[in-house]
Amino acid sequence: LNMHRTTRIKITELNPHLMCVLCGGYFIDATTIIECLHSFCKMCIVRYLETSKYCPICDVQVHKTKPLLNIRSDKTLQDIVYKLVPGLFKNEMKRRRDFYAEHPVDASNGSNEDRGEVADEDKRIITDDEIISLSIEFFDQTRYLQCPAAMTVMHLRKFLRSKMDIPSTYQVEVMYEDEPLKDYYTLMDIAYIYTWRRNGPLPLKYRVRPNCKKMKVSHAQQEGQNSASRSGPESDSASDKAGSPAGAPSTSSSLPSPGTPAQSPHPHGPNNVNGTPAAAPPTPSRSFTQFGSGGSGGSKPRKVSLNGSSTSSG
Repeated sequence: LNMHRTTRIKITELNPHLMCVLCGGYFIDATTIIECLHSFCKMCIVRYLETSKYCPICDVQVHKTKPLLNIRSDKTLQDIVYKLVPGLFKNEMKRRRDFYAEHPVDASNGSNEDRGEVADEDKRIITDDEIISLSIEFFDQTRYLQCPAAMTVMHLRKFLRSKMDIPSTYQVEVMYEDEPLKDYYTLMDIAYIYTWRRNGPLPLKYRVRPNCKKMKVSHAQQEGQNSASRSGPESDSASDKAGSPAGAPSTSSSLPSPGTPAQSPHPHGPNNVNGTPAAAPPTPSRSFTQFGSGGSGGSKPRKVSLNGSSTSSG
């Protein structure tokens, strides 16, 4: 049993916790009865309690004489609903603006949100189709991108691997500060989890590390060469060839930098022919593409297609 397994669920599975039983819609101005903690739209529960003193769900008595005294606005629940239901906040703000445009006398009371005068940015609501500016940093080099909010960390890793020509023997890890990010996180998830406030590009980092499995095979190959060097005079000659710089795979644990060539460990150890190990063939090396720093002048941003999403890089 994997205790760390994470499953993404559909919004429809959460609907029972996000919808008002009185109107059948998503909570608007979520309000909770303090006696039983059941929640409703504010307008729905206020109207209901004009003719009843009991909870519509569990029938507990809200208050003996004045039930409105025992209900409270639930801002936390309402924020959750707005963030989980795409477009709900924007549509509700438009509905309120339209209402007060027709009833200007009533607009003097209430907050900006009550009048529908709060933008998504001010409420920190992020939509799937929003374009997010982010910076991606590798040591002292920073690159700036504009990506759809629905883009995942996996897509970003693939973009970096392609852009920098990183060999498959190295893994790319995207991080927020020093915390590695899950592949299935979207930029919208990251912005919510780490409370990004749009006061600058979303600050991400990445690092390149040798693939652990490949390293184990490489170490096993080197041990095979060492044992072959102790097997006799003929083996010594052959193992010298196998251990030469041209034939031995790199087992250094140092991280590659954008300008440093990286060698891929050969997946198999040296072949034995009549008890004599043959030299391992030379492994071709690939260089990383130099990543331009964010401060370089005169360079124009380029658009890169990323799984169907247009990604602008500069």
